Amino acid sequence: MKTLVRFFLYLLPVLVTFSCSDTHFLKDEAYREQVQADFAMKKLQLPFGDLFTVFNDSTLTVSEQEALMFLYAYMPLGDITDYSGGYYLENIRLSEKARQEMPWGKKIPEDVFRHFVLPVRVNNENLDDSRRVFYDELKARVGHLSMQEAVLEVNHWCHEKVVYRPSDARTSSPLASVKTAYGRCGEESTFTVAALRAVGIPARQVYTPRWAHTDDNHAWVEAWADGKWYFFGACEPEPVLNLGWFNAPASRGMLMHTKVFGRYKGAEEIMYETPNYTEINVIENYAPTAKAVVTVADAGGNPVKNAKVEFKVYNYAEFYSVATKYTDDSGQASLTAGKGDMLVWASKGDTFGFSKLSFGKETELTLAMDKKPGDTYSLDLDIVPPAESTDLPVVTPKQRAENDRRMAQEDSIRNAYTSTFITTEQAVAFAKEHDMDAERVTRLLIASRGNYQTLMDFLASAAKEGKAELALRLLDVVSDKDLRDITPDVLDDHLHYSVAGYCGDYYYSAILNPRVANEMLTPYKQFFQKAVPAADAESYRKNPQLLVAWCKKNVAINNELNSQRIPMSPVGVWKASTADEKSRDIFFVAIARALGIPAWIDEVTGKIQYVDFANNRLKNGETFDVDFEAAEQTLSPSDIVRATYRPNRFLDNPKYYSHFTLSRFKDGTFHLLNYDEETTTWANLLKDGTRLDTGYYMLTSGTRLANGSVLASLSFFNVEEDKPTVTNLLMRESLEQVQVIGNFNSESVYRPVDSNDNQTLLQTCGRGYFVVGILRAGQEPTNHALKDIAALGSDFEKWGRKMVLLFPNEEQYKKYHSAEFPGLPSTVAYGIDIDGNILKQIVESMKLPTAETLPIFIIADTFNRVVYVSQGYTIGLGEQMMKIVRGI
Repeated sequence: MKTLVRFFLYLLPVLVTFSCSDTHFLKDEAYREQVQADFAMKKLQLPFGDLFTVFNDSTLTVSEQEALMFLYAYMPLGDITDYSGGYYLENIRLSEKARQEMPWGKKIPEDVFRHFVLPVRVNNENLDDSRRVFYDELKARVGHLSMQEAVLEVNHWCHEKVVYRPSDARTSSPLASVKTAYGRCGEESTFTVAALRAVGIPARQVYTPRWAHTDDNHAWVEAWADGKWYFFGACEPEPVLNLGWFNAPASRGMLMHTKVFGRYKGAEEIMYETPNYTEINVIENYAPTAKAVVTVADAGGNPVKNAKVEFKVYNYAEFYSVATKYTDDSGQASLTAGKGDMLVWASKGDTFGFSKLSFGKETELTLAMDKKPGDTYSLDLDIVPPAESTDLPVVTPKQRAENDRRMAQEDSIRNAYTSTFITTEQAVAFAKEHDMDAERVTRLLIASRGNYQTLMDFLASAAKEGKAELALRLLDVVSDKDLRDITPDVLDDHLHYSVAGYCGDYYYSAILNPRVANEMLTPYKQFFQKAVPAADAESYRKNPQLLVAWCKKNVAINNELNSQRIPMSPVGVWKASTADEKSRDIFFVAIARALGIPAWIDEVTGKIQYVDFANNRLKNGETFDVDFEAAEQTLSPSDIVRATYRPNRFLDNPKYYSHFTLSRFKDGTFHLLNYDEETTTWANLLKDGTRLDTGYYMLTSGTRLANGSVLASLSFFNVEEDKPTVTNLLMRESLEQVQVIGNFNSESVYRPVDSNDNQTLLQTCGRGYFVVGILRAGQEPTNHALKDIAALGSDFEKWGRKMVLLFPNEEQYKKYHSAEFPGLPSTVAYGIDIDGNILKQIVESMKLPTAETLPIFIIADTFNRVVYVSQGYTIGLGEQMMKIVRGI
């Protein structure tokens, strides 16, 4: 009753304030009342930290008050604690300025503007001042265009600034991407959405959480123009809308979604509603779809209300949840998806059940929750993705030529900017000037891209203080992406306020290191050293379990306030005294490090751990797991797990994520163990055994076929203390279908023989399958192979895909005479393998016995999958390759 009274006391002034004027930002009265109620509840949930003082500004108009109320009602917790009210007010005013000044501004419906122009946040990026910066640069460039033309033009501008390059999972801010001049697809699309919103064009980021036909995921952009949503590849301009390299892959997608800020009532299927966002399903924009209804029943056949239903796609050797729903009173949940297979997983408490569901073939599935932790068994699943059904818009040759011309011009603009980055020679000179190791300094400064001046200023200042080595160690422990966007205040805080007690090598990785997980890097050590009383800090160092107890008592957990788990800053958690579990975990590690206690979050298991040097006699300290629910912290019991494996004809050492994964059971479902992607294999993880915490585990493996289907296998086992476990890793084979047998980077660089500029294979071949051959001119095996291919030249011509034939050097190419091989398809392109890099990659990835035996041919695709390899003298090479081509 007291809580209800307090709620209405919060709500009353809101209702009074926002009912006294006709100039509303939220013109729909019912929606406005809902926002008012949600805002009042948010204030009630966050009583500490003076987080809502911006509403005390007497200059606010009613429209500004309502826009602020809308943002604060639904923004994630960290956006309230880590950014000022003035920041959001400035962005509100900038969005209104764009609405008034751009020709399309007043044509945009209120709800579209509210959800797709006003919000600053796009995904989980750091927020910045991009709206102001981008508007100033783009206004004159697009203000005279139609809305659709403006969307295309903004994307051309984005291509001037940023190009694709893969990187880690943390999302850079839009301005950081511009400073760096590249980003992964999630960063490109975040940047492009921010640019469109800056000029008042509604935009949203669309994700396929995981492809169904191949590993990986992708993100792109949808923009609203003249009453309709259009899609395109971010920073990848095309002559028309609804066109991108991903048209064909998207037609094979199982699910595409976007997260809409706040409560959203659009026409799209709502998948999930949270206190921060509404997740909607947009698959019907890209692929043929079907709807299926899942009925969840208990072991007795009775419908289960409020069961969690996860729809999972096989990708990276796990069944990844792409959609989560909860059953209604009749035990049902439904989903519209592409016409392929998913694994449906239902759970409530520790009881669960699962089954394959084929969308388009099955409209209903009854799923019994008849399984429980501890059951040991294995089963095989054949997973089939949707078929391709591409429908491309028309592009004239004139449009294509003009677009290509513009993209080349934009490349030159971007390259002119990146040419201003520090060079190796300049970095070496700087290192010598400050008496630092030139190799280390050069690596750091080159990796920092457009942020090099920040690092140079930091290192120069540290050298004057006699702290050059410590400064270098600080930069060594952060990621390359951190080097590209780290700020002076962060560097200064962690250099000067990292407590230097005895903790051996832990000091650099677990105290000096500013990064805990994927949070925005912030200064926090000086803050906590001042905020925590000296006596308390000393007691925590002597007994870190007291710090665990303090966090449990003083940090209230509210996961709903941060539905996306976008990490709050450690100082933000302190101010609000409220956090989601992930932000609480980061906060604990941060405050521990600030006080000189080595702490970290284990990358594989996600466990929080710290080292206690005070309460034991061990020189290297004693490691403890943090459990906020336990009375005392200990190291979790564990034992050794080993897996047997019988090599098949293609695979002698399966790779983690490519071929298999391990997951541990918790709260009704399995959670992936995140081993290192580059190095982890069966041989170094499971052949001789690895130590795992006790619990219930699932081993997932799969063989990806060339048509995208998967031969999957699941094995469930237990890990018990003092009882080593042996399980079996099975890689299933197909005798009929073409299998994926390896990986090859389609962005590998070579030099075309008719150009002085290097080019990637992706640029030459476009998206899809291609052939790469590495030749030795004039030798019989190469001549025989080329004649075999020429004999089937018309078949390869009909296939239409590129065949890139590479020579080790210019001298080899000069010995080659194409006239000797009449009939080769016109799709052949010739080039030089620079420093033998492509040859090395093929030999290493395909585990070929030597690099000396040529020719080598592979058939691969731009999802980096290899489906065929041949080395040396091969009878019937052309026939072998065409057999593969027909199978894919």
